[in-house]
Amino acid sequence: MAIELLYFAWVREGVGTGGERVDPPAEVVTVADLVDWLAERGGGYATAFADRQRLRAAVDQAFVPLDTPIAGAREVALFPPVTGG
Repeated sequence: MAIELLYFAWVREGVGTGGERVDPPAEVVTVADLVDWLAERGGGYATAFADRQRLRAAVDQAFVPLDTPIAGAREVALFPPVTGG
């Protein structure tokens, strides 16, 4: 199940790219699992995903909580909290 990942703001800076295509293992079933799997890559990934409370997510362009399943998702975006202004 290949998923297009998009990273924004300091998440993008930490990871070192604005996006990538990944094929997570079968045991990765939620956004939180995906974040954990990415953090295991180490380096900038571990730093960017160290504090889940500072992360927000969207699956196929809809804001979702981190416990949302990713089955069938084409795109997952990870970013810091957004403020209006």
